[in-house]
Parts: sequence; C-alpha cells; structure tokens
Amino acid sequence: MTFVQIIDFETDRIDEMKELADGMDSQFAGREGGPTRRLILRDRSRPGHYLGVIEFNSYEEAMQNSNDPETSKFAEQMAALCTRPPSFADCDVVDMTDFR
Repeated sequence: MTFVQIIDFETDRIDEMKELADGMDSQFAGREGGPTRRLILRDRSRPGHYLGVIEFNSYEEAMQNSNDPETSKFAEQMAALCTRPPSFADCDVVDMTDFR
C-alpha cells in the first residue's frame, strides 16, 4: 500500500530549504526503499508555512528510509532552517485518482 509522510514546517529560508532538498534528490533517486515522489506545498494564507508530501511504495520502505543515517542528517539540516520544529503525519493512501 502506498504510504505518504506529510511534513508540516515553517521557514523564512525556503530557497535554502529547496537547495538542501535538491541535494538529497541525487542520493534518493532510484534508491531501493527511498521516496518515489516529493511535493512541496506553500500555504497562501500563512506566509512561511509549507507542507512536504513525501510518497513511498510502502510503510516498510518509509521506515527503512527513516532509519538511514543520511535521512537523519537531512532532517537535522532541515530543522535548522525552520522557524519552529517540523511536525510529521504518517498516512496510508486509501484512494488516489489521477484526473489527467
């Protein structure tokens, strides 16, 4: 079952955050058990508020990724760019529809 982790974070350094995330893309790309998709959302009604939606093939693969030391390092670097500690929601995808 597809699994998604949602990261709720606030930052006034989104360009640095994107640069950090882009740097991790090369490490995650094609890696067994790594994320399959990343979506970053900016909240229009709350400046500096973002949601990261990270998709995995399964909960088990997400947990494998979470236990990777490189992921922990990334999380620490990300948190340092935030104006408050990020919060996380772990979600099983129950339904998904592609309209295009």
